[in-house]
This record gives sequence, structure tokens and C-alpha cells, in this order.
Amino acid sequence: MSSRLHQSIRRAHKQLHEAVARRPLPELQRIAADLPRPRNLFRALVEPEGSSPFRVIAEILPSRATPEGTADTYDPVDMARRYQRGGASALSVPTDAGNGGVELGTIDEIRRATPLPILHKRLLIDPYQIWESRVAGADAVLLVAEALTEGQIIDFQILAAELGMTAVLQIHDAWNLLRVIRHVGFPDAAGCLVAIDNRDPQTLDVDLETSRRLAELVERRNILVSEGGLATAEHLAALRRHGFHIALLGESLLRAADPGAALQDLLEAA
Repeated sequence: MSSRLHQSIRRAHKQLHEAVARRPLPELQRIAADLPRPRNLFRALVEPEGSSPFRVIAEILPSRATPEGTADTYDPVDMARRYQRGGASALSVPTDAGNGGVELGTIDEIRRATPLPILHKRLLIDPYQIWESRVAGADAVLLVAEALTEGQIIDFQILAAELGMTAVLQIHDAWNLLRVIRHVGFPDAAGCLVAIDNRDPQTLDVDLETSRRLAELVERRNILVSEGGLATAEHLAALRRHGFHIALLGESLLRAADPGAALQDLLEAA
């Protein structure tokens, strides 16, 4: 496990204790019981292999660094609407403040503004956080394989399925993929995706070949998501040649004045 991940886990434990103190689990469970069923992120992204267009999960980031060293800030709700118009199939909303995420309450604001399913991108270490994501308005949760035991992954997948949410298993290396691959699709084959992160969690270096190499170990290519370092139509075309038709894009779109228009151009070129 990388030192960066260790730091993130420590921060997640602190945030978890604070959240439980503010709103105990039974309160979350009572609220969740009255919520409408989550939107189906799996169905929005997975189509019969070879017949569907490339699908993008567009990530909502509140700011970007400029060449001058300052930060341009964005309205997350406006960005969500732009991504919808640009052709996004789903949205990813990070809420870890330590990694530049938005506030948890922003998920519900985005949900009210767009019909797209929402992946809550946050490091999960406890079932409480899945309930919290459900109440916040998320339709899917991210399970970082490197941070979880196999038992935790199974338990979290079961809970996500019980709540009608999609589980997205994120991996970076072959060891973790082989460790969890037999659990992909459990307990519901239509409720789990595998996200291959091209960014090294320790150095943050990007190698787009990571997706190609690890895809060779997965039989169901239509459930694969590639993320990290993807910026051009050529990148997406290369992914399609290896069986991918889903990508998560974020920082690359922010280089444009209008991220939504940049997404539309990218999809049209791909």
C-alpha cells in the first residue's frame, strides 16, 4: 500500500468519526428507506460490446490550476449541466476535501440539476459511508481494491446491491486485479464495474498501457472503465481497440474554456 493511500485512509477515518457523531447510522437508514431507487449507472454505461458508442463518466472538479499558479474555480452544478449537454453518460463527484473534492451536499444539488447517474468518488473504509453516499444522492460508490480486504469488498458489494447502487472496483496493478477478479459481479452481475487507474498511486505517474495490460486479464471487457491521463480522441480509439467503451475523464477536459464542449468534440472525434 502506498504512503499516499495510507494518508488518505487516516484522513478517511477522521472524517468517518466526525460524520457518525453528526448523524448516527440509524438516522441514515431511516432517511434511505424513504428515498426513490438510485439511477442505474451500470445500465447507463454498459451496452452490448461492439455496438455502443464510447461512453464517458465526466468528473466534477471545483477548480483547475492555471499556468500562472492560480486557480480557476467552477460551479459544480453548471459543470454537470455542461457535461450532460456534451454527451456524458454519467458523472463522477469526488468529495475528499484533502484531494480537491467538493462538499458532500453538492451531490444532491447536481442530482437535482441533471438526470445523469452519479458515482460518488471517495475512499470507502466502512459500511456507514455507503449509507451516507446513498442519502447524499449518489447512485454508485467506488471501492479501491488496494485499500480493502477481500472480505470488505464482498461486504461492501452486498450492501451496495441491497441499496440498489452500482459498485465500481478500482485497481491499478495485476496483483490487486487477480485478488478481486473472482468477486466482480457479486452478488449481482449487472451491478459492478472495474475501473483501471492508469495513474500510479505512489508517484502519480501515468502510463496508458496499464489499461491495455490489465484488460488482458478480464474476460468481460464491456464492464471495464479506463481512467487517468486520457485526453485525446486517439486515446479513446486505442482503448476501443482493446475492448473498452467506457472512460472516466476529468482534468483533461478542464484545459478547455468550456469542458462540456470539449467533451462533445472528443466524443465526436472518437
